[in-house]
Order: sequence, then C-alpha cells, then structure tokens
Amino acid sequence: MSALEPLLEFLSIPSVSTDPAHKEDVRKAALWLAKRLRERGFRTELHETPLHPILYAERLLDPKAPTVLVYGHYDVQPPDPLELWESPPFVPTVREGRVYARGASDDKGQLWAHVAALEDLPARVNVKFLVEGEEEIGSPSLLPFVREHREKLQADVVLISDGAMFAPLTPTLTYGLRGLAYLEVRLKGARRDLHSGSFGGVAPNPIQAMGWILSKLKDEKTGRILVPGLYDRVRPVSEEEKRLWPPLDEEALRRELGVEGLPGEEGYSPLERLWTRPTLDPNGIWGGYQGEGSKTVIPAEAGFKVSLRLVPDQDPEEVASQVEAYLREICPPGYTMEILRLHGGRPVLTDPYSPPMRLMAKALEEVWGRPPVYTREGGTIPVVAELQDALRAPVVLLGLGLPDDNLHAPNEKFDLINLEKGIATLRRFYELLAQGG
Repeated sequence: MSALEPLLEFLSIPSVSTDPAHKEDVRKAALWLAKRLRERGFRTELHETPLHPILYAERLLDPKAPTVLVYGHYDVQPPDPLELWESPPFVPTVREGRVYARGASDDKGQLWAHVAALEDLPARVNVKFLVEGEEEIGSPSLLPFVREHREKLQADVVLISDGAMFAPLTPTLTYGLRGLAYLEVRLKGARRDLHSGSFGGVAPNPIQAMGWILSKLKDEKTGRILVPGLYDRVRPVSEEEKRLWPPLDEEALRRELGVEGLPGEEGYSPLERLWTRPTLDPNGIWGGYQGEGSKTVIPAEAGFKVSLRLVPDQDPEEVASQVEAYLREICPPGYTMEILRLHGGRPVLTDPYSPPMRLMAKALEEVWGRPPVYTREGGTIPVVAELQDALRAPVVLLGLGLPDDNLHAPNEKFDLINLEKGIATLRRFYELLAQGG
C-alpha cells in the first residue's frame, strides 16, 4: 500500500475539534491513528481529557539507542465557507500532484509522513509519538499533560512537522515560532434590539462603538499597535541572524495574495514583520442584521475577535492584560464591555545549529539535492514552549507544507512530492541518528 492511500482515509475523517457535533469524529481520528501505529510495532495509550483524547505511542527497541519524540495533531479547522471548496473538504481529492482536503497540510499530511517513514525502518532508534486532538483550539489538555508526564515523554530530540517550507522545492528548517494571545470582545448597549426610526439619535449603537474601538487599536499609517506597553519586551533581532534568512520574493508574495502592496509596521522588512514583530489582527466581527434585504435595527449587542502574534520575550498573559486594560480605557460611555480570553501560546526560539538540526540539514540536503534554508515561522504551536521547558531536549521544526497550502481556508492542499520527500528525509534522519551522526 502506498503512503497516499491511508492518508486519504485519514483525511476523510471530519475531526473538527472546535465543533461539539464532531466530537465522535475527533475520537475516530485518534483511534484510526493508534491502529496504524500499532501496525508498525508501537504500544499505544489513549488518554481521555474533558475534550478530546491525547494519543501516546512508543516503540522502544534499545535502551542505549537515541530516542525521538514526534509531536503532531489529528484535529482540523472547520471547513467553512463550504461553497468556496472546489471539492468536498472531507472527500480527499487528488489533482495535479496535490491532495485537497481539510487537514491535508495542517496537520494530517505532515503527521502521516512521520508515521509512514517508520514502515520497515532498519535504523535502531526509539520513537515516541505525542498526538493531540485540540491543537486548533489552543491545546488546553495537552499542556498540563506534558507537565504531568514529562518522565514518560523524555527524549533526546523532539521532531515536529506542522509548518511550511519557505518556497516550493526548498527544504526548510524552522528555528522560531511566534506566540499568540486571542481575545473576544462583546459590547452591549440597550437591553434589546431597537427600531432605528423610533430610537435612532438617542440609543447607543454597539456596532458604531465597535468600529471606533477597532480604529484605535493600530495606527494605520505607521502600522504600530497602539496598546501601551505592548512593545516593551520585544527582543530585537541581530543583523547576524537576518543574514541567515533566505531572500523574499516580494513580487511573488503580492501575486500569491492578490494585493498591490505589503502593508505593515514602518521601518521593518516584510520578513521581519512576518517573523520577528508582534501583530494585531481582528479575525471576525458580528452584530445587527446580516440576512437578505433590509432590517432597520439598532442592535443591542455587537462584538469582535482579535488575535495578537507575539515574539520573544513577550508573555501571552501579560499582553492579554495590556490589551484588556486598553480596551476598557477607550470604550465609549454608555456601553457594557465583556472580554473573554481565548487560547494562546508562548513564542519559541530554538538553536539552528544544534546537533539534531545539523543531522536534519544533512538528511534534507541528501534527499532534496540542496542545503536547507533557515527560517522563523509566523504561526504558533502552543505545545512547543512547554516541551522545551519540560524535556530540555532540542526541537527540530521540519515544515513539509507550503505557503500556498490554504491553511484554515477553502481548498487546503498538500503537495504529494512533499509527502514523498518528507518520508525519505525522515528515514534518512533516523539512519543518521542511529549511526551517531
């Protein structure tokens, strides 16, 4: 059986962790993966949590051999909006060397490469898997699990593939991730929706207040976030580190995004803004009538969600507190504001020159025929900082996706050449590790 066939089966499971209607599907995905690991000689454990199970598996061949811990997640984002998909999100479809499905790149395809790489692997290496079903909702169960089971999880190196290569056919090693603080803000005006003819001019309008508040979060001219204190802990980046980065084709990026410019914080390059500067982005707004036709209503409530990507040495809780205090300060009179703190994660930096990173670089060069480039990643994987703290083991971030994989969007895809070469790279890494480098 090729590596593709079981992946298509894995992708057909709608393991949407944020939707309670898919709770059994999320569990089904965990059980499916556990079975595939047992077929490869692993002992598996399913740890129940208040939400979705954590899968732990181990294949320990030799106490003197090196041990690798592989992290991944089997949950996926919701597929909405469904009408924009060219094929159903949970009917995996192969077109022009790519598989299209929700979770194809984030993270089922990349995780499956790690499982498939262990098929009949001759190298004497101990391997453990830690796979969760709550990454897309902030890993609330996994973080305490890691703290509680740090002895069980001990390893010489942690391997994670939940990111992207810098460009097609460009082997990439990632050594940094941004953190995340995520808040939901709810504004209330009158005690009920009101007729805009009868009460317009005397009633508070939460949508109008929301728009005013959003306009005060960033300076659109300079791109600076206006929350006091937010930049106080931002670690500057050295010129030496910047020389490590590959050049960015800004024109290609504009074409991919379908935009004329790349707006952002003044005084910083696009790569600096993507990897090393904090950002603030509204992710959704709601309020009032949004159906067909017209309804002249002043809504009683409105709200928005906002995410902040963080960099070393920012702390998600501290930043969330700074944002909350600022929001309450600028909220216009006459409104009640409720602020919910949703999930978050700490930023991460790893050593790009650690021995395991050097071994992976060698494996990548042998398989891809060119040395890897080194990047940071703009996204967040909440558990990485926790694993660093608990295990004190070097982390290797091997992204196998691509920037145009449409993560969290319709028509998510995973290039099959990345699956094939990813498997070959991982097998070669294990061989090199077993040989002592």
